[in-house]
Amino acid sequence: MARTPVKTKEENNDFIDRLVHINRVAKVVKGGRRFGFAALVVVGDQKGKVGFGHGKAKEVPEAIKKATDDAKRDMIKVPLRDGRTLHHDVYGHHGAGKVLLRSAPSGTGIIAGGPMRAIFEAVGVQDVVAKSQGTANPYNMVRATFNALKSEQSPRMVAARRGIKVSNLVSRRKELATEIDDR
Repeated sequence: MARTPVKTKEENNDFIDRLVHINRVAKVVKGGRRFGFAALVVVGDQKGKVGFGHGKAKEVPEAIKKATDDAKRDMIKVPLRDGRTLHHDVYGHHGAGKVLLRSAPSGTGIIAGGPMRAIFEAVGVQDVVAKSQGTANPYNMVRATFNALKSEQSPRMVAARRGIKVSNLVSRRKELATEIDDR
């Protein structure tokens, strides 16, 4: 009986990576300073999987490679509506960094700045409006955005948690939308 080969993560190489931030760091030793580089990278498959990583090395390319490997190690799956936007508005924070991510109609594009734009491009979101507040530190902004994306839930996940059918959940949402429009 022949066994089919199992595809490993290393063979699946259809990820895109975005360099978010590169920083020169120094270690003070007896003879002076030793310089190195720290890189922050976001990796995704543009189909809902995304991860971020941090790497340090003496040279920039090695730091980026370490950060990319770190990002591929722990990726998260983000449920997308129609493969292009978020299911609902989400809020996330890390340290002083706060982000608000809002789903958007088709054709809106990615309205986000800095590190958030790289994350949305890597995860495959095409239409989103994002607002960041608090800090401009890219590490905290990336972590805050990931905290928000982790709280994203599809209607199927919500229906399973509540023990009801998806059709009941979606029809209730339509009823609420018509009530708001009637006001």
